[in-house]
Amino acid sequence: MVLTVLRVMFVLLGIYAAFFLYQVATTPHTEEETVTDSQGKSKVVVRVTPPPMAEGGARLAVFAGVALAVSLTIVFVDAGLKRKSLGAISGVFFGLLAGLAIAYALGLVVDLLANAWWSDPSRVNPFRPGILGSIKLAIGVITCYLTMSFILQTKDDFRFVIPYVEFAKQTKGVRPMLLDTSVIIDGRIADIAESKLIDSQLVVPRFVLLELQAIADSSDKLKRNRGRRGLDVLNRLQGNDKIDVAITDPQMGEAEALDVDHQLVALAKKLVAKIATNDYNLNKIAQLQGVDVINVNELAGALRPVVLPGEAITIRVIKPGEEMGQGVGYLDDGTMVVGEQCREMLGQEVALTVTSVLQTSAGRMIFGRREGTGKGRH
Repeated sequence: MVLTVLRVMFVLLGIYAAFFLYQVATTPHTEEETVTDSQGKSKVVVRVTPPPMAEGGARLAVFAGVALAVSLTIVFVDAGLKRKSLGAISGVFFGLLAGLAIAYALGLVVDLLANAWWSDPSRVNPFRPGILGSIKLAIGVITCYLTMSFILQTKDDFRFVIPYVEFAKQTKGVRPMLLDTSVIIDGRIADIAESKLIDSQLVVPRFVLLELQAIADSSDKLKRNRGRRGLDVLNRLQGNDKIDVAITDPQMGEAEALDVDHQLVALAKKLVAKIATNDYNLNKIAQLQGVDVINVNELAGALRPVVLPGEAITIRVIKPGEEMGQGVGYLDDGTMVVGEQCREMLGQEVALTVTSVLQTSAGRMIFGRREGTGKGRH
Protein backbone atom coordinates (compact mmCIF):
# COMPACT_ATOMS: atom_id res chain seq x y z
CA MET A 1 0.00 0.00 0.00
CA VAL A 2 2.77 2.42 0.94
CA LEU A 3 4.68 1.58 -2.24
CA THR A 4 1.56 2.25 -4.36
CA VAL A 5 1.06 5.66 -2.72
CA LEU A 6 4.73 6.45 -3.34
CA ARG A 7 4.41 5.62 -7.03
CA VAL A 8 1.26 7.77 -7.40
CA MET A 9 3.04 10.67 -5.71
CA PHE A 10 5.97 10.23 -8.11
CA VAL A 11 3.65 10.47 -11.15
CA LEU A 12 1.94 13.58 -9.74
CA LEU A 13 5.33 15.13 -9.02
CA GLY A 14 6.35 14.51 -12.64
CA ILE A 15 3.23 16.28 -13.91
CA TYR A 16 3.86 19.19 -11.52
CA ALA A 17 7.43 19.44 -12.82
CA ALA A 18 6.05 19.62 -16.37
CA PHE A 19 3.79 22.56 -15.45
CA PHE A 20 6.71 24.29 -13.74
CA LEU A 21 8.95 23.89 -16.82
CA TYR A 22 6.15 25.12 -19.06
CA GLN A 23 5.74 28.22 -16.90
CA VAL A 24 9.49 28.89 -17.03
CA ALA A 25 9.59 28.37 -20.79
CA THR A 26 6.67 30.75 -21.46
CA THR A 27 7.60 33.55 -19.02
CA PRO A 28 9.61 36.49 -20.43
CA HIS A 29 12.87 37.31 -18.67
CA THR A 30 13.26 40.87 -17.36
CA GLU A 31 16.60 42.38 -16.41
CA GLU A 32 17.24 45.85 -14.96
CA GLU A 33 20.43 47.70 -15.92
CA THR A 34 21.69 51.13 -14.85
CA VAL A 35 23.13 53.20 -17.75
CA THR A 36 24.63 56.68 -17.93
CA ASP A 37 23.72 59.02 -20.81
CA SER A 38 25.91 61.60 -22.49
CA GLN A 39 24.91 64.24 -19.92
CA GLY A 40 26.13 62.10 -17.01
CA LYS A 41 22.69 61.20 -15.78
CA SER A 42 21.99 57.66 -14.63
CA LYS A 43 18.80 55.86 -15.42
CA VAL A 44 17.45 52.37 -15.07
CA VAL A 45 16.72 50.50 -18.25
CA VAL A 46 14.53 47.39 -18.14
CA ARG A 47 15.33 44.85 -20.79
CA VAL A 48 12.76 42.23 -21.55
CA THR A 49 13.90 38.99 -23.18
CA PRO A 50 11.10 37.16 -24.98
CA PRO A 51 10.37 33.66 -23.68
CA PRO A 52 11.83 30.71 -25.56
CA MET A 53 8.35 29.40 -26.21
CA ALA A 54 5.02 31.08 -26.78
CA GLU A 55 2.05 30.15 -24.63
CA GLY A 56 -0.46 27.69 -26.00
CA GLY A 57 -2.75 24.93 -24.84
CA ALA A 58 -1.25 22.43 -27.26
CA ARG A 59 2.26 23.03 -25.94
CA LEU A 60 1.02 22.68 -22.34
CA ALA A 61 -0.65 19.40 -23.25
CA VAL A 62 2.60 18.17 -24.85
CA PHE A 63 4.58 19.05 -21.71
CA ALA A 64 2.09 17.26 -19.45
CA GLY A 65 1.84 14.25 -21.76
CA VAL A 66 5.61 13.79 -21.96
CA ALA A 67 5.96 14.10 -18.19
CA LEU A 68 3.13 11.62 -17.62
CA ALA A 69 4.62 9.15 -20.11
CA VAL A 70 8.10 9.36 -18.58
CA SER A 71 6.74 8.99 -15.02
CA LEU A 72 4.55 6.01 -15.91
CA THR A 73 7.42 4.36 -17.80
CA ILE A 74 9.69 4.64 -14.77
CA VAL A 75 6.94 3.30 -12.47
CA PHE A 76 6.19 0.35 -14.76
CA VAL A 77 9.88 -0.51 -15.10
CA ASP A 78 10.25 -0.38 -11.31
CA ALA A 79 7.18 -2.57 -10.80
CA GLY A 80 8.34 -5.04 -13.45
CA LEU A 81 11.75 -5.58 -11.88
CA LYS A 82 10.69 -7.88 -9.05
CA ARG A 83 14.17 -9.18 -8.26
CA LYS A 84 16.37 -6.21 -7.48
CA SER A 85 19.98 -6.59 -6.44
CA LEU A 86 21.29 -4.46 -3.61
CA GLY A 87 24.78 -4.90 -5.03
CA ALA A 88 23.69 -3.56 -8.42
CA ILE A 89 21.85 -0.61 -6.86
CA SER A 90 24.88 0.17 -4.71
CA GLY A 91 27.09 -0.06 -7.78
CA VAL A 92 24.92 2.40 -9.70
CA PHE A 93 24.81 4.78 -6.72
CA PHE A 94 28.54 4.84 -6.08
CA GLY A 95 29.28 4.89 -9.82
CA LEU A 96 27.00 7.91 -10.21
CA LEU A 97 28.73 9.72 -7.33
CA ALA A 98 32.16 8.97 -8.77
CA GLY A 99 31.04 10.06 -12.24
CA LEU A 100 29.63 13.35 -10.96
CA ALA A 101 32.84 14.06 -9.03
CA ILE A 102 34.99 13.41 -12.12
CA ALA A 103 32.62 15.46 -14.30
CA TYR A 104 32.83 18.38 -11.84
CA ALA A 105 36.64 18.28 -11.93
CA LEU A 106 36.70 18.12 -15.73
CA GLY A 107 34.16 20.95 -15.84
CA LEU A 108 36.58 23.16 -13.93
CA VAL A 109 39.25 22.31 -16.50
CA VAL A 110 36.87 23.24 -19.31
CA ASP A 111 36.14 26.59 -17.61
CA LEU A 112 39.86 27.31 -17.29
CA LEU A 113 40.45 26.53 -20.96
CA ALA A 114 37.47 28.67 -22.02
CA ASN A 115 38.62 31.62 -19.85
CA ALA A 116 42.14 31.33 -21.26
CA TRP A 117 40.73 31.48 -24.77
CA TRP A 118 38.50 34.45 -23.96
CA SER A 119 41.36 36.41 -22.36
CA ASP A 120 42.95 36.92 -25.78
CA PRO A 121 40.90 39.70 -27.53
CA SER A 122 42.36 38.80 -30.93
CA ARG A 123 40.61 35.45 -30.91
CA VAL A 124 37.02 34.89 -31.80
CA ASN A 125 35.11 33.35 -28.92
CA PRO A 126 33.43 30.15 -30.15
CA PHE A 127 32.28 29.14 -26.65
CA ARG A 128 28.87 30.57 -26.13
CA PRO A 129 27.32 29.83 -22.70
CA GLY A 130 24.94 27.30 -24.23
CA ILE A 131 27.73 25.44 -26.02
CA LEU A 132 29.89 25.44 -22.89
CA GLY A 133 27.02 23.99 -20.85
CA SER A 134 26.42 21.34 -23.49
CA ILE A 135 30.07 20.31 -23.33
CA LYS A 136 29.88 19.94 -19.53
CA LEU A 137 26.64 17.96 -19.84
CA ALA A 138 28.23 15.60 -22.35
CA ILE A 139 31.25 15.14 -20.08
CA GLY A 140 28.95 14.36 -17.14
CA VAL A 141 26.95 11.79 -19.08
CA ILE A 142 30.07 10.07 -20.40
CA THR A 143 31.86 9.94 -17.03
CA CYS A 144 28.76 8.71 -15.16
CA TYR A 145 28.22 5.98 -17.74
CA LEU A 146 31.85 4.84 -17.66
CA THR A 147 32.08 4.76 -13.85
CA MET A 148 28.76 2.91 -13.40
CA SER A 149 29.68 0.43 -16.13
CA PHE A 150 33.11 -0.16 -14.58
CA ILE A 151 31.74 -0.78 -11.08
CA LEU A 152 28.89 -3.02 -12.25
CA GLN A 153 31.30 -5.15 -14.28
CA THR A 154 33.72 -5.47 -11.37
CA LYS A 155 31.20 -5.67 -8.50
CA ASP A 156 32.40 -9.16 -7.57
CA ASP A 157 35.76 -7.62 -6.65
CA PHE A 158 34.11 -5.12 -4.32
CA ARG A 159 31.82 -5.49 -1.37
CA PHE A 160 29.38 -2.60 -0.94
CA VAL A 161 28.35 -2.18 2.66
CA ILE A 162 26.18 0.81 3.54
CA PRO A 163 27.17 3.36 4.72
CA TYR A 164 30.77 2.58 3.73
CA VAL A 165 32.54 0.67 0.98
CA GLU A 166 34.65 -2.31 1.90
CA PHE A 167 37.17 -2.87 -0.88
CA ALA A 168 37.81 -6.53 -0.11
CA LYS A 169 36.05 -9.87 -0.15
CA GLN A 170 36.16 -10.35 3.60
CA THR A 171 33.44 -11.01 6.13
CA LYS A 172 33.15 -8.91 9.25
CA GLY A 173 31.74 -10.69 12.28
CA VAL A 174 30.01 -14.07 12.21
CA ARG A 175 29.72 -15.79 8.85
CA PRO A 176 26.24 -16.96 7.76
CA MET A 177 25.41 -20.66 7.59
CA LEU A 178 23.49 -22.15 4.66
CA LEU A 179 21.15 -25.05 5.42
CA ASP A 180 20.65 -27.82 2.89
CA THR A 181 17.62 -30.09 2.58
CA SER A 182 19.11 -33.07 4.43
CA VAL A 183 20.01 -31.13 7.58
CA ILE A 184 16.55 -29.51 7.72
CA ILE A 185 14.78 -32.88 7.41
CA ASP A 186 17.13 -34.37 10.03
CA GLY A 187 15.86 -31.81 12.55
CA ARG A 188 18.80 -31.83 14.95
CA ILE A 189 19.92 -28.42 13.65
CA ALA A 190 16.95 -26.92 15.51
CA ASP A 191 18.11 -28.41 18.82
CA ILE A 192 21.69 -27.29 18.16
CA ALA A 193 20.56 -23.74 17.34
CA GLU A 194 18.35 -23.56 20.42
CA SER A 195 21.31 -24.53 22.60
CA LYS A 196 23.09 -21.36 21.35
CA LEU A 197 26.01 -23.45 20.12
CA ILE A 198 25.57 -21.73 16.73
CA ASP A 199 25.47 -17.94 16.69
CA SER A 200 25.52 -17.57 12.90
CA GLN A 201 22.55 -16.46 10.85
CA LEU A 202 20.83 -19.52 9.37
CA VAL A 203 20.09 -18.93 5.67
CA VAL A 204 17.68 -21.09 3.67
CA PRO A 205 17.95 -20.33 -0.08
CA ARG A 206 14.77 -20.37 -2.12
CA PHE A 207 15.92 -23.34 -4.24
CA VAL A 208 16.41 -25.44 -1.07
CA LEU A 209 12.90 -24.52 0.09
CA LEU A 210 11.48 -25.50 -3.31
CA GLU A 211 13.24 -28.88 -3.12
CA LEU A 212 11.83 -29.38 0.37
CA GLN A 213 8.32 -28.56 -0.86
CA ALA A 214 8.72 -30.98 -3.77
CA ILE A 215 9.66 -33.76 -1.32
CA ALA A 216 6.66 -32.89 0.88
CA ASP A 217 4.37 -33.18 -2.19
CA SER A 218 5.85 -36.51 -3.31
CA SER A 219 3.56 -39.44 -4.04
CA ASP A 220 5.85 -41.67 -1.98
CA LYS A 221 4.59 -41.80 1.60
CA LEU A 222 8.06 -41.99 3.17
CA LYS A 223 9.37 -39.03 1.16
CA ARG A 224 6.21 -37.06 1.86
CA ASN A 225 6.57 -37.58 5.61
CA ARG A 226 10.25 -36.58 5.47
CA GLY A 227 9.39 -33.42 3.53
CA ARG A 228 6.64 -32.44 5.95
CA ARG A 229 8.99 -33.06 8.87
CA GLY A 230 11.48 -30.70 7.23
CA LEU A 231 8.83 -28.00 6.85
CA ASP A 232 7.87 -28.43 10.51
CA VAL A 233 11.53 -28.05 11.53
CA LEU A 234 11.80 -24.91 9.42
CA ASN A 235 8.68 -23.45 11.06
CA ARG A 236 10.17 -24.29 14.44
CA LEU A 237 13.35 -22.43 13.59
CA GLN A 238 11.44 -19.38 12.35
CA GLY A 239 9.23 -19.37 15.42
CA ASN A 240 12.18 -19.11 17.79
CA ASP A 241 13.03 -15.48 18.54
CA LYS A 242 16.54 -16.43 19.64
CA ILE A 243 17.45 -17.84 16.21
CA ASP A 244 18.11 -15.59 13.21
CA VAL A 245 16.64 -17.39 10.19
CA ALA A 246 16.45 -15.83 6.73
CA ILE A 247 14.86 -17.25 3.57
CA THR A 248 16.59 -15.63 0.61
CA ASP A 249 16.00 -15.62 -3.12
CA PRO A 250 19.54 -15.18 -4.49
CA GLN A 251 20.33 -14.43 -8.11
CA MET A 252 22.51 -17.34 -9.15
CA GLY A 253 23.00 -16.42 -12.81
CA GLU A 254 24.51 -19.31 -14.76
CA ALA A 255 24.51 -21.49 -11.61
CA GLU A 256 20.67 -21.72 -11.75
CA ALA A 257 21.04 -24.46 -14.38
CA LEU A 258 22.99 -26.65 -11.92
CA ASP A 259 21.57 -28.99 -9.30
CA VAL A 260 20.79 -27.87 -5.76
CA ASP A 261 24.11 -29.05 -4.29
CA HIS A 262 26.22 -27.09 -6.78
CA GLN A 263 23.98 -24.02 -6.39
CA LEU A 264 24.47 -24.24 -2.62
CA VAL A 265 28.26 -24.41 -3.00
CA ALA A 266 28.25 -21.50 -5.47
CA LEU A 267 26.13 -19.39 -3.11
CA ALA A 268 28.38 -20.24 -0.15
CA LYS A 269 31.43 -19.05 -2.12
CA LYS A 270 29.59 -15.88 -3.11
CA LEU A 271 28.48 -15.06 0.46
CA VAL A 272 31.65 -16.44 2.10
CA ALA A 273 29.35 -18.66 4.14
CA LYS A 274 29.45 -22.10 5.71
CA ILE A 275 27.19 -25.03 4.81
CA ALA A 276 25.40 -27.26 7.32
CA THR A 277 24.58 -30.67 5.87
CA ASN A 278 24.29 -34.42 6.45
CA ASP A 279 24.91 -35.21 2.78
CA TYR A 280 28.22 -37.03 2.27
CA ASN A 281 28.49 -36.05 -1.41
CA LEU A 282 27.75 -32.37 -0.74
CA ASN A 283 30.33 -32.47 2.06
CA LYS A 284 33.03 -33.68 -0.33
CA ILE A 285 32.07 -31.29 -3.16
CA ALA A 286 32.15 -28.29 -0.84
CA GLN A 287 35.49 -29.27 0.67
CA LEU A 288 37.03 -29.67 -2.79
CA GLN A 289 35.96 -26.10 -3.63
CA GLY A 290 37.26 -24.62 -0.39
CA VAL A 291 33.89 -24.12 1.34
CA ASP A 292 33.67 -24.80 5.08
CA VAL A 293 31.14 -27.51 5.96
CA ILE A 294 29.53 -28.44 9.27
CA ASN A 295 28.38 -32.05 9.21
CA VAL A 296 25.75 -32.57 11.88
CA ASN A 297 26.56 -36.29 12.13
CA GLU A 298 30.21 -35.51 12.80
CA LEU A 299 29.20 -32.81 15.27
CA ALA A 300 26.94 -35.24 17.11
CA GLY A 301 29.74 -37.79 17.24
CA ALA A 302 32.17 -35.23 18.60
CA LEU A 303 29.71 -34.25 21.33
CA ARG A 304 29.23 -37.80 22.60
CA PRO A 305 30.61 -38.30 26.10
CA VAL A 306 33.82 -40.28 26.37
CA VAL A 307 33.28 -43.55 28.25
CA LEU A 308 36.33 -45.34 29.62
CA PRO A 309 36.62 -48.92 30.90
CA GLY A 310 35.83 -49.11 34.59
CA GLU A 311 33.25 -46.30 34.56
CA ALA A 312 29.69 -46.92 35.75
CA ILE A 313 26.69 -46.30 33.49
CA THR A 314 22.97 -46.96 33.77
CA ILE A 315 20.81 -48.19 30.88
CA ARG A 316 17.33 -49.59 30.35
CA VAL A 317 17.48 -53.04 28.74
CA ILE A 318 15.09 -53.03 25.80
CA LYS A 319 15.96 -56.24 23.91
CA PRO A 320 18.05 -59.40 24.24
CA GLY A 321 21.50 -59.58 22.70
CA GLU A 322 22.90 -62.02 20.14
CA GLU A 323 24.82 -64.08 22.66
CA MET A 324 23.61 -65.98 25.70
CA GLY A 325 22.70 -63.76 28.64
CA GLN A 326 23.27 -60.45 26.81
CA GLY A 327 20.87 -57.51 26.98
CA VAL A 328 20.93 -54.41 24.78
CA GLY A 329 20.19 -50.82 25.69
CA TYR A 330 21.11 -47.31 24.51
CA LEU A 331 22.56 -44.18 26.00
CA ASP A 332 20.82 -40.84 25.58
CA ASP A 333 23.01 -40.01 22.56
CA GLY A 334 22.01 -43.26 20.80
CA THR A 335 25.16 -45.24 21.58
CA MET A 336 24.44 -48.96 21.71
CA VAL A 337 25.33 -50.73 25.02
CA VAL A 338 25.62 -54.51 25.34
CA GLY A 339 25.38 -55.74 28.91
CA GLU A 340 26.44 -59.20 30.11
CA GLN A 341 23.96 -61.13 32.27
CA CYS A 342 21.17 -58.67 31.44
CA ARG A 343 18.82 -60.79 29.35
CA GLU A 344 16.52 -61.46 32.31
CA MET A 345 16.38 -57.69 33.07
CA LEU A 346 14.29 -56.69 30.01
CA GLY A 347 12.40 -53.44 30.60
CA GLN A 348 14.38 -52.61 33.72
CA GLU A 349 17.18 -50.19 34.46
CA VAL A 350 20.53 -51.82 35.10
CA ALA A 351 23.79 -50.41 36.48
CA LEU A 352 26.77 -51.55 34.39
CA THR A 353 30.51 -51.28 34.66
CA VAL A 354 32.13 -50.53 31.28
CA THR A 355 34.54 -53.26 30.19
CA SER A 356 35.41 -52.15 26.63
CA VAL A 357 34.49 -49.70 23.88
CA LEU A 358 34.39 -50.80 20.25
CA GLN A 359 34.34 -48.34 17.33
CA THR A 360 32.70 -49.81 14.22
CA SER A 361 31.67 -48.43 10.83
CA ALA A 362 28.11 -48.25 12.12
CA GLY A 363 29.10 -46.28 15.19
CA ARG A 364 30.34 -46.87 18.71
CA MET A 365 29.44 -49.87 20.86
CA ILE A 366 29.97 -50.17 24.61
CA PHE A 367 30.27 -53.48 26.44
CA GLY A 368 29.72 -53.79 30.15
CA ARG A 369 28.78 -56.19 32.93
CA ARG A 370 26.28 -55.95 35.70
CA GLU A 371 27.73 -54.81 38.93
CA GLY A 372 28.34 -57.74 41.23
CA THR A 373 28.87 -60.29 38.41
CA GLY A 374 32.05 -61.77 36.96
CA LYS A 375 34.26 -60.33 34.26
CA GLY A 376 32.55 -59.37 31.01
CA ARG A 377 33.69 -59.29 27.42
CA HIS A 378 36.90 -57.38 26.52
